[in-house]
Amino acid sequence: MPKHRHTIVERNRVKRRLREILRREVMPRLEAAGLNVDVLVRARREAYDASFAELAGELTRWTEKRCSRAP
Repeated sequence: MPKHRHTIVERNRVKRRLREILRREVMPRLEAAGLNVDVLVRARREAYDASFAELAGELTRWTEKRCSRAP
């Protein structure tokens, strides 16, 4: 049985999607808000069934919450 019930192809797809969203959306917004932080993202089971747009939307909402708290 595959590790964590998902094949390596599925795990790599989620990993690539998350990295791209972080590169394009999350990190530039955090930098623009003056937040110099490390970000750790762990994919939940639901991430394997989510579309790129759904993942991007969730991470963007998270980023906006953090940026609104910035000094």
